[in-house]
Amino acid sequence: MHDILPLVIVLLASSVLVVALFRIAHLPQMLAYLLVGILAGPHALGLIPDTAETRYLAEFGIVFLMFSIGLEFSLPKLLTMRRIVFGLGFTQVMLAIVVTLLAALALGIDWRIGLALGGALSMSSTAIVSKLMAERQELHSAHGRKIFGILLFQDLAVVPLLLIIPALSHPAQNLPMELGIALLKGALVLAALLFLGQKMMRPWFHLVARQKSSELFMLNVLFITLGLAYVTNAAGLSLALGAFLAGMLISETEYRYQVENDIKPFRDVLLGLFFITIGMLLNLKMVWSELPWVLLVLAALFILKLALVSGLSYFFDRDWSVALRTGLHLAQAGEFGFVLLAQASNLHLVNESTLQIVLAAMLISMLAAPFLIDRSDQVVRRYSAGEWMHRALQLHTIAVQTMATDAQIIICGYGRSGQTLARFLEQESIPFIALDHDPQRVREAAAAGENVVYGDASRREVLLAAGLLRVKALVVAYSDAHSALVILNHARELRPDLPVIVRTLDDSEMDQLRQAGAAEVVAEIMEGSMMLASHALLLLGVPLNRVLKRIRDTREERYSGFRGYFRGTTDQASEQSEALQLRLRSVMIPEGAACVGKSLAEIDLGRFSVDITAVRRRNIRGLAPSPETVLEAGDVVVLRGTPAGLAAAEIGLLQG
Repeated sequence: MHDILPLVIVLLASSVLVVALFRIAHLPQMLAYLLVGILAGPHALGLIPDTAETRYLAEFGIVFLMFSIGLEFSLPKLLTMRRIVFGLGFTQVMLAIVVTLLAALALGIDWRIGLALGGALSMSSTAIVSKLMAERQELHSAHGRKIFGILLFQDLAVVPLLLIIPALSHPAQNLPMELGIALLKGALVLAALLFLGQKMMRPWFHLVARQKSSELFMLNVLFITLGLAYVTNAAGLSLALGAFLAGMLISETEYRYQVENDIKPFRDVLLGLFFITIGMLLNLKMVWSELPWVLLVLAALFILKLALVSGLSYFFDRDWSVALRTGLHLAQAGEFGFVLLAQASNLHLVNESTLQIVLAAMLISMLAAPFLIDRSDQVVRRYSAGEWMHRALQLHTIAVQTMATDAQIIICGYGRSGQTLARFLEQESIPFIALDHDPQRVREAAAAGENVVYGDASRREVLLAAGLLRVKALVVAYSDAHSALVILNHARELRPDLPVIVRTLDDSEMDQLRQAGAAEVVAEIMEGSMMLASHALLLLGVPLNRVLKRIRDTREERYSGFRGYFRGTTDQASEQSEALQLRLRSVMIPEGAACVGKSLAEIDLGRFSVDITAVRRRNIRGLAPSPETVLEAGDVVVLRGTPAGLAAAEIGLLQG
């Protein structure tokens, strides 16, 4: 115990430090665990011994990874995407294995090693690609659907490969029989467990759930997962296959999402341990001595997968830009490749030199993947003439629709929030143009007569085509801080006077978005909390007028646009002529304006019954600025007053 504890502390400390640094750099955590294994492993600092016990414990990481894949298994989804999954995905995996096998034979390597390496190298990283695509809002794009389908088949292909690779370790004369026995045994166990499991799983989970004990529910999930893993392992198959079956059976029940949430901490911790053990396999000295071979395998991996995936994708749909994007996204190795490579290594199918070369090439390819994906747009634009035509047509469509409607506001994102805003604008007869990056949503909304077009709002040319230089406001209606910052940067460069309203889930990024130039940031958690508080106060007997006052005070404090609107308001005041109602107006101060170099007290807009609610300056946003605030050229001043007062105040600011 005393010998193990220091190792555990070193492992935890190094993992926490490196994972934190990778999260700050927006890099996948999996790569952080690999780095910890490389540095702390027996071939570098030697802090973690490479023992059979450590590897056996790490195998449970594979168990829970396969369980999660089984949990995501959906027969209806497979049937919906069958052309991509079983057509494009199957062909990609099989051709990658065949090409690797032929290359191995050409180099004089045993065909069994070539088959095992082909299976490992045919995989791409689901973790890295799905995360980056979600950040770039590409999951529902044309290439996104192809990528998702190929990754889905790769995940499924791991199951038969886990059966085949152990059989390859037997003598060549017994190999056909061993392969046949392994596949037959797998089919029988699969059929038996699925037949019995489907009948028993739902009633059993009903029985456990009725006890209303979270501990019992969690114990049951672990029992099902590890129990089926033990059964398949006892049958001479792998632990991972049983875990995959367990996940697949549970996915057919209504407890799927609860199970996924409960199992996540176990899965992530054990997966981290698994990737640490993979990193421990890497011998940096041997990699350095074999560096030419590492670079050769790395280049071959990128070129092969890029050419293979792009070519197959083009063959399926005849769209070169989509095909090239798909290839660039899937040109790296994947985490399941490590699973298969580790299995081949444990069975002594792959010698140490080959293992180090292939492992290093796979690691480098995954490290390079985020940078390659990030620059995929530039590569596609450079080498695909059709991409230019497609984008030009898209921009033309956006520009035509914008001019036809004379839009006054751009809505970026047409999800629930964007559609709700659109309803309010329609009621006020305010024309708008909505941009959305989900082609299915755009088709459905456009068919219903909505003024929405397909386009990525984070692209400068799309915003210009949508009328950024003409509209009066811009709203980012989806909660993606990275994309919102890009949009704010474009707006600040092209239209610094344009008010931009940004939606966000919570208040953690409000300051960053405000400094980037957002006129207002609306946090969903803030509005939800206020509604929750108002209903709770009403149910506790607090008078309605006092509850409304609390909400008004909170909003006045939180949002500059509401500040001062509600003081002294009555029902009669709300029925006044609209000409006397207060409004907001943003005014940009140009060079040579009369107010440049003067303080707000000197300007004295109070004589027009107008006050200044905010002054926006590059990276500075002053709410309720003091009378001593001195205006500079380029400032955007937010005025509040009646229409007549605003007109007079604007003249006073600019002309004196």
